[in-house]
Amino acid sequence: MRNSRADAVWEGNLAQGHGSVSTASGVLKSAPISWAARTEPSQSVTSPEELLAAAHSACYCMALSHTLNERGTPPTRLSASAVVTFDRADGGWKVTTSKLSVRGSVPGINQSAFADAANAAAQGCPVSKALAGVEIILESATLE
Repeated sequence: MRNSRADAVWEGNLAQGHGSVSTASGVLKSAPISWAARTEPSQSVTSPEELLAAAHSACYCMALSHTLNERGTPPTRLSASAVVTFDRADGGWKVTTSKLSVRGSVPGINQSAFADAANAAAQGCPVSKALAGVEIILESATLE
């Protein structure tokens, strides 16, 4: 078992307030967060959804690498993105979808087998499982 830790600080009300998030690893150190960053484009302030997208894309790459290796076709390189949608739903705000896209260099595999492995990993990665209640969509799986 391994625990991961992050800490957040918030000052003020929701709409005009601001805060920061830090990780125990030191990768994030007082990274600024705001409500506006959750609902409007932002260049220098992050949001929980952006951090969730980072976690999902990283976990998905690892899960797909494992799936491909287990099937006898280890990848040379995988590049994935996750787009997490935060929207009004059911009378409030919620994360509604996480859309994954992946490109991979995988010797000895065809597009159909790559897409099958990509779909299995999209449903099976630990972050996908943690997002129960959020629609996980594999938008594209492109073999290079």
